[in-house]
Formats: sequence, structure tokens, C-alpha cells
Amino acid sequence: MFKFTAKALVCALSLSLAGLAQAADPIIIKFAHVVADNTPKGQGALMFKKLAEERLPGRVKVEVYPNSSLFGDGKEMEALLLGDVQMLAPSLAKFEQYAKPVQIFDLPFLFDDMAAVDRFQQGPAGRALLASMESKNITGLAYWHNGMKVMSANKAVREPKDARGLKFRVQASAVLEEQFKVVRANPRKMSFAEVYQGLQTGVVNGTENTWSNYYSQKVHEVQKFITESDHGLIDYMVITNTTFWNGLPEDVRSELSKIMAEVSVEVNRQADELNRVAKQDIAKAGTTEIIELTPEQRAEWREAMKPVWKKFEGDIGADLIQAAQAANQN
Repeated sequence: MFKFTAKALVCALSLSLAGLAQAADPIIIKFAHVVADNTPKGQGALMFKKLAEERLPGRVKVEVYPNSSLFGDGKEMEALLLGDVQMLAPSLAKFEQYAKPVQIFDLPFLFDDMAAVDRFQQGPAGRALLASMESKNITGLAYWHNGMKVMSANKAVREPKDARGLKFRVQASAVLEEQFKVVRANPRKMSFAEVYQGLQTGVVNGTENTWSNYYSQKVHEVQKFITESDHGLIDYMVITNTTFWNGLPEDVRSELSKIMAEVSVEVNRQADELNRVAKQDIAKAGTTEIIELTPEQRAEWREAMKPVWKKFEGDIGADLIQAAQAANQN
């Protein structure tokens, strides 16, 4: 009888200690992204890891997976929904199948500059979009900037009529396809990695991107002209699995939210600086003529592309578009 009781006590104690050990294990957050560590997004993920582990020692461990080393563009959203990864930072253009109103960030010539983007994103309408996909188990935590898009081509593009007949590479976005169709250009969906070769071989004649992406991918070497159009936005939304996020201890979730807000300020500062320097480097390279639009030309572009706003107004919401326009007024 004594032996049996002793064995039972030992087993119970072992199970109890195992339970305590398990309870003491840190919360693992896998943060995957598709770019290099030395980009603003890559640096942001590493900064989040550093601060989270410093402020929540032993309670949180962040594992960063850059350069599609864990999941690539096509698989990362599925992985988040399955709980195989806890954080991502996809381009805003990738959310149209989850929440149509997020398409607002793809509308051409809607925002005047990054200051207007900031006012909108940090205002009530922008904050509401972060929570707009929670019914699909996706919670937005922050917006991270890449920057305003400029337009390039193998011919000078100053007015909407100059774009007619050109083949422009676009991301897989219904809005981005329509923005070129409305000026009688031909949009071509193509992965970012294929753009340089596509321009070099003439599969496409032009593209749109940020200054830093043009420079880092050497696109300016195969494009004769870049029009400083600032016609759209390439930004990211840092997202997490809603079930995972809501299941965190309240104090942990609160601290991680504070850390994310701090990191976002620095990421956005770095993105702005990177684009400024990249523009200078492209100008110094001398391979590409930079075209600056006059206020009249910019107004003509906006008017030409406004039908795109109207076409997607039903999906996005007229009130949301009005809120974005209001953000242009400082």
C-alpha cells in the first residue's frame, strides 16, 4: 500500500513540475516577412524582437524569418490563419480578398503626400481598417511605410495620354489594373522579382514603385524615365492571428502593443530617409531622367484617374474616400 502511495505521489509531483515548467515556457511569436533584414521592414521586425524580449524577459520570444525563409508571398497568409506563424507585414495591396475597404490605399492620386497618409492612417477611419478583418481571424496592429509610388517607362510620361499603349507591371490588385486601363495603358501582373528582366527584355515597358525599390533592384538601369508622380502608396500592415492575439495575457498584449507603436515610428522614419537617399542616388547614376510634374499636370492625372475611385466606391465606401480626401487638408 505504501509503495503504491509513494509511486502515486512521485507521479503527481512529476506531472505538477512538468506543468509548471510548461507554464514558464515563453510565448513564441514567429514573425515572417519576404524582404531582407537591411530594409525598414526587416529592421522593424528585428527591433520588435529586441524590445519584446528586453521588456518581457522569459515571457516572450520572437523568432524573425526574413527573405521568405519560412513562408513566401503565396503561402504566408494561409500560414497565419493556420497558426503556423503569428505575425506578418504584407503589402496593403494583398488584402482585397479579406476586406474590400483596404483597397482605398491603392486608389491613384488620392493622397497628396505621406503626411496625408499618416493623418488618415492614425485617424479613426484608418484605425478602424486595422480591425476590419477580425471576423476572418486577422488583426491589424500597425501600418509600416514603404513610400509614395513614382512611375517609370522607356519614354517620357508627363501627361495621361503619354501612357497610352504602354505595358505597365502591376501587383495583383484589381484597383492597380484599372488605374492603367483608364488611361489606355496595358497592366501586366508580374512578381517583383521578375520586374528587372521583364523591363530589360521588353515584356513590360514601365512600372510603378518607390524610389528605394527602384534603386535596390536596379530598375533605374533599364528605365530611361521616372516620373515623380507620387500617385499611390506602397505600405504594409503588420498583422497577427486574432485568436492568438486575444489569447495572450492582458499585460503581455498591452506591452506588445506599446512596443509595436514605438517600432512603427522608427520604421516609418527609416523608410522616408531611404527613399530620399535612393532618389539622390538614381539622379547621380545618370541613367534615368527624372521628370517633375507641374501642379497642372498632376491635376490632369488626378482627373483622368478619378473614374477608378468611382468604380470601387461601392466596395470601399464613399465615406472612407471622403475621409482620405479630408486628410489632404493639413
